[in-house]
Amino acid sequence: MKAWRIAIAGALCLILAACVTPDRIGGSGRADEFSRVGRFALTVTEPDGKQDAVQGGFSWLDEGDRYVLDLTNPLGSTQARVEGTARGATLTRANGEVLQADDPDALAEEALGSPVPVSGMRDWLRGRTARQPVATQLQSDAQNRPTSFQQGGWQANLSRYDEQGPQLLVLERRVDGRRVVVRLVVNAP
Repeated sequence: MKAWRIAIAGALCLILAACVTPDRIGGSGRADEFSRVGRFALTVTEPDGKQDAVQGGFSWLDEGDRYVLDLTNPLGSTQARVEGTARGATLTRANGEVLQADDPDALAEEALGSPVPVSGMRDWLRGRTARQPVATQLQSDAQNRPTSFQQGGWQANLSRYDEQGPQLLVLERRVDGRRVVVRLVVNAP
């Protein structure tokens, strides 16, 4: 009986730990500052049907001339930080390793092992399509907010809008026979 209680308590702790939301990234306080905090799940289905998945939390800060994306594990520890400006992007891993590139999507793929559309998130988290490349198959809701579109190789579905943007983003892409799905659930503006 005691072992059963310990097992239940352990399972409850794991469930509660999986719900840890990362801390908001501190910004400069500018009027155009935009941030979102929530959870993500990345699922990759191989051509043979095998699935790999990773999940955790994310914290997003966009100050116009720079953006920062923190990815945390289910326990809340930061695993990677992607920072981008017009000059390029930097990824810093939890172990202190720093990688640099012109493309933030490539850096996020390096951290997670699968494509992640960091560049598109600047607009998609705000409930709008990016300027480039042109979005296709655009569908909107009654308030003229985008709900479904294709852009940059991703099929994006946005829903549960609040005053800042969608609270649910489901992004899907097929790469080399693999199906990649990124699901973002915003917990806080």
